[in-house]
Amino acid sequence: MPETSRQRPLPAHLRIAQAIRNDIESGRLRDGQRLPSTRALADEWQASQLTITKAMEQLAADGYVASRDRSGRIVTTPTAVSLSLTHPVRPVRPRAVYVGGYPGSGKSEFARTLARETGWAILDKDTIARPIIEPALEDLGSTIDDRESDIYLSRIRPREYEALAAVVQDNLEVGNSAIASAPYLREFIDQSWLERIIARAETESADATFVWVRCSLESMLMYLRRRGAARDAWKLANWETYSASLNLDLRPLVPHVVIDNDPDSPPLRKQAQALIESFRRETTER
Repeated sequence: MPETSRQRPLPAHLRIAQAIRNDIESGRLRDGQRLPSTRALADEWQASQLTITKAMEQLAADGYVASRDRSGRIVTTPTAVSLSLTHPVRPVRPRAVYVGGYPGSGKSEFARTLARETGWAILDKDTIARPIIEPALEDLGSTIDDRESDIYLSRIRPREYEALAAVVQDNLEVGNSAIASAPYLREFIDQSWLERIIARAETESADATFVWVRCSLESMLMYLRRRGAARDAWKLANWETYSASLNLDLRPLVPHVVIDNDPDSPPLRKQAQALIESFRRETTER
């Protein structure tokens, strides 16, 4: 849904319920895992206990959470989600799926959800690069949370994306499909980069798919606050300035898929399944 169509933010309990559902569908919260207390969740989400209670009621109604005597609330992964993990998708032509979006948009959650549905490799830029780039930033005289300076943008960032692209290519070369998750804010509007990625896939008889994950500014801020990552410190401290700089109409310059990640959007798993079905149609139409 376009940002301009929203009259007012959706209730906080729906945004929290949706975020926890995403964590369950993406495997961050496992079946049978005990959830923190209402008070602890209220602290984590910077919300009232009443808001958390309403969020839990929504998740229970959707089949994602259940109450157990003396155990509190337990994650109850829907059966359909569990069954999908035993049926990996192995296409004739391997596929690289590039999942981009602004920080806090939910791109990692969608990438993980898609990986659970397909059994494909999940390659997250931050997971791969952070242990290397943070000490490198300090060695260059910056700080580990720097994502705005010329040091990061000109010397570190290009190497992150080169490394991620190389790992994707390694997978394609051995016939494995892979899902790469990163902002791709520059790359998705760089026609030359996009053409190179598509050409590299073609050399391995593989396909490349580009996905853009979007959400409202309210949802984005909630995600960033909750995860509390050092790399988000400047964004949170300067939220008005940062959010005003975002181009919410940004999209890849090639054919792509848009994933909506707001409480009134279909669950990420449903959108992942629709994407997988489009892959199957492409295969049968060849």
